[in-house]
Amino acid sequence: MKYILVTGASRGIGRAVALKLAKTGMPVIINYHANNSAAEEVKALIEQEGGQAELLPFDVADKTSIDQALDAWEQAHPDDYIAVLVNNAGIRRDNTLFMMPDEDWHSVLDTTLNGFFYVTRRLLKHMMPRRRGGRIINVASLSGVKGLPGQTNYSAAKAALIGATKALAQEVAQRAITVNAIAPGFIDTDMTKGLPEDDLKKMIPVGRFGRPEEVAALVAFLASDEAAYITGEVININGGLYT
Repeated sequence: MKYILVTGASRGIGRAVALKLAKTGMPVIINYHANNSAAEEVKALIEQEGGQAELLPFDVADKTSIDQALDAWEQAHPDDYIAVLVNNAGIRRDNTLFMMPDEDWHSVLDTTLNGFFYVTRRLLKHMMPRRRGGRIINVASLSGVKGLPGQTNYSAAKAALIGATKALAQEVAQRAITVNAIAPGFIDTDMTKGLPEDDLKKMIPVGRFGRPEEVAALVAFLASDEAAYITGEVININGGLYT
């Protein structure tokens, strides 16, 4: 059986993506780091709609944590594999560069970039044999496309994720695996709490923040069979703020 893994799926965009992809009929693995109650809620919502879901806690920045969790999952599912991977987990530690602590630089890159590397490398070995195929969707950001002040660490991590997406897409295309990135702008989630929303809305042509469900709909399309000829792309979803 094919499974879907969404990292950072307990809240925000990841939560919306897990709920949306569960409607495809494929079981969804809900990854989270610490917020067990929120992850349990996502699982319950999926099951209420007749879908299947499992919880798989691990820290995407910690290779040992990832390997232990996926080893256990693979042992419990010897005949199954993860065919759709959504690399969504990420954190923000905003600051001007000259005042940025080492920890804030490394923690942001470790979560976004190293997390992509560790998880994707591990799962590719099951997607590639016998042209099984697969979908890898990386959640980048407007910050990685154009850069945003106060987010040098976040912009660097997301821009690197975009470069990795384009390179990996070419490596695995002949194995029927597509690799794409989406670059959300300002989306109404916990990550954007505390931002000057009224001021930012004036800069957005559609006049509002996006909804997580709108991002999830784009992810669902890229994960579908209909998107089999789309790979190596970075798709902006930002209300016209930057094109």
